[in-house]
Amino acid sequence: MAIKKIGGWIQNTCKEVYSNPWIRVTHEEVTTPKGTAGIYGLIHFRNRAVGVIPLDEEGNTWLVKQSRYALDCYTWEIPEGGVPEGEDMLEGAQRELEEETGLCAQQWEELVTIHQSNSVTDEIGVVYVAKQLYAGKQALEDSEDIEVKKLPLKEAINMVMTGEITDSMSVAGLLKLAVQGN
Repeated sequence: MAIKKIGGWIQNTCKEVYSNPWIRVTHEEVTTPKGTAGIYGLIHFRNRAVGVIPLDEEGNTWLVKQSRYALDCYTWEIPEGGVPEGEDMLEGAQRELEEETGLCAQQWEELVTIHQSNSVTDEIGVVYVAKQLYAGKQALEDSEDIEVKKLPLKEAINMVMTGEITDSMSVAGLLKLAVQGN
């Protein structure tokens, strides 16, 4: 008996194989769109991802450089973090901007929604643009090892083009701004 049909796929079984406060991993036996038996391993995120591109009146933005354990390296990216279910995405974006950079903003605009690594996860991400910036208070979490850098938006976009920024939310947000001409 099928649990559910997803497009041309049929999910026959679903078993949770791992869980922690951030993710849940399932092993699923499926029938593929062509009718053959298959398996799928999925990562279900407990939080939604949010990113912020702060912009000042002179055309500057702020990036954060932080150590990413999974990649075993430091990465440059826009301020970003997780928003638990039940928390408003905009409120989460406002919290993350202040926590990571010490900045607050009076004007907010949703820029882009993305599905990150959608072949194996259900993670959704939303990127906002924040303007009319003012000083708040940086409050890094224990897991954050962050360096903040102010630079012209055009330089940040160039960092995407040269491969210095590879984080998917940062790439999507900065390139959308570039296309819009901001």
